[in-house]
Amino acid sequence: MSTGKAVMTAALVMGLAGCAGRAPAPVAVVQAQDRFMDCAAINAEVQANNKRISELGSEEGKKVAQNVIVGAAGVIIPILWFGMDFQNAAGKEVAALQSRQQYLGTLAEQRCGAVVPVPIQAIPEGVPSTPAPAPAPVATPVPSEPAPAVVPVAAPVPDARELDCVDPDGSKMRVVATACPPPSTPAP
Repeated sequence: MSTGKAVMTAALVMGLAGCAGRAPAPVAVVQAQDRFMDCAAINAEVQANNKRISELGSEEGKKVAQNVIVGAAGVIIPILWFGMDFQNAAGKEVAALQSRQQYLGTLAEQRCGAVVPVPIQAIPEGVPSTPAPAPAPVATPVPSEPAPAVVPVAAPVPDARELDCVDPDGSKMRVVATACPPPSTPAP
């Protein structure tokens, strides 16, 4: 019988050790692909990181609750204390993701001029929206020599705001921009 109790005790300890938590896997602040990231990729990673931070927050809350329960039960059955999670994997991963977010913010400032993407605004009901007519094509002279390659650099964009614009045909539209698109004019 003592062999059976020893086997059960060992199985219980191993089972509880499995519940004790996982090893943290923090994300590196600077990563190899960072030098190739454009504004869209930076924005996508920031959004993915925000989602992951939210998930880790839930995980961390569950681990705290588990530790409280196991700690309280450990007063009666001390072997249960081996099942407590002292690694704080979620907390360490959240701290690493927050550092990564700060680095991505610096990257965005350097590469995108710290332009925060403006959410697409829906046109309110009752305001007709007709697309502006396409501008007439303009003939451009063909240079005799190829133009040197130009790398686009994002310049800081003035703050966009919600504008009411009037097209030449009299239709009104609401846009989020710094100025009304041509050939429309600001509404009086």
